[in-house]
Amino acid sequence: MAYTVRQFTEVDAQALADITLAAIRAVGARHYSSEQVDAWAARHPGPRRFLERARGGSHILVAADHDDLAVAYSLLEPDGHLDMLFCHPDHTRRGLADDLLGFSERHARREGITRLYTEASELARPVFERAGYALQHRREFEIDGIAIHNYAMEKPLA
Repeated sequence: MAYTVRQFTEVDAQALADITLAAIRAVGARHYSSEQVDAWAARHPGPRRFLERARGGSHILVAADHDDLAVAYSLLEPDGHLDMLFCHPDHTRRGLADDLLGFSERHARREGITRLYTEASELARPVFERAGYALQHRREFEIDGIAIHNYAMEKPLA
């Protein structure tokens, strides 16, 4: 299947919220307990949040299928924080995350951003490592009293 990477539009907002929840539920369950997945899913962003983030200057890229329906996305904040990278479970392992990271990096360079950084889940960590991000440390934290972790990672662009 051929995919295209394009800019986020307002009509994508609900699809991105759905992709996030589907990925957390299906893919997150491979590396986190059901309690951790439930806590993570409970705080996923709804469609309004994507509209707010886009209006606030975040750069949101969408990978779309042949019908131009969103199947994956990345969200890069103006300071170089790659806050979100999610792919719908039906479209994983097709290079979409790699493509989105590459396009996000090119955008960051055009904007003069000198460092990208993220907090990667267990599943996303290898994707970021392939893209040249270095592990800074494992982050232990809680969501609604449930212990969970991810990895602080960064990539200098200078």
